[in-house]
Amino acid sequence: MRIGGFQKLTLIDFPGKVAATVFTQGCDFRCGFCHNPELVLPHLFQEPLSPELVLDYLSDKREKLQGVVITGGEPTLQKGLVDFITRVKEMGFAVKLDTNGSHPEVLSTLLGLNLLDYIAMDIKTSLVKYAEVTGVACDTEKIQESIDLIIHSGIPYQLRTTLIKDYCSEEDLPYIQLLVEKADHYVLQAFTPSEKMIDPLLNHQDQYTKPEIEKLKAQYDKKGIL
Repeated sequence: MRIGGFQKLTLIDFPGKVAATVFTQGCDFRCGFCHNPELVLPHLFQEPLSPELVLDYLSDKREKLQGVVITGGEPTLQKGLVDFITRVKEMGFAVKLDTNGSHPEVLSTLLGLNLLDYIAMDIKTSLVKYAEVTGVACDTEKIQESIDLIIHSGIPYQLRTTLIKDYCSEEDLPYIQLLVEKADHYVLQAFTPSEKMIDPLLNHQDQYTKPEIEKLKAQYDKKGIL
């Protein structure tokens, strides 16, 4: 496990849980609106944290924390992920995984071992635009497979899309809706500008207005789990 950051307390990242957040280093996508370039671009990587130090901290906080969020970067790239989550679960913590869905085989393994209690997946755009938005060649069949695995996992989940006009037009949303038609929890989230993004030029482009976002959310949001 390459751990690029560790947040000792979060009240918002794991619904219903007081949690800590582990940030993994490395990602197979290059989305311009990513807010964590230091976890995505190798030339920005810092010396990784020791997994043992993180696990030791979690062990000491078992009376105060309820869950652990594992995010990134893209956690499913990590070779030590199964072992790390196993040890976290053995301490009695619930585990939430954030993923881009590019490795359904890893999701399937984690679910088969009952290592996950919550999954959040970002659906970037319609499948035909995935390469454009992620900046890399992308096997979109794996994205669909991950969506289906999550929907049928039997655990709480959130599928979500960030509303960026150039990446996710109103014409794309019906196609995304087809991907999540069997889901009971899909949400649209507003784009948050940041100079820290991989592509800061997005800050200066025309984006959805608040009324436009509310209209789209009323049409496409599906909130059935939380």
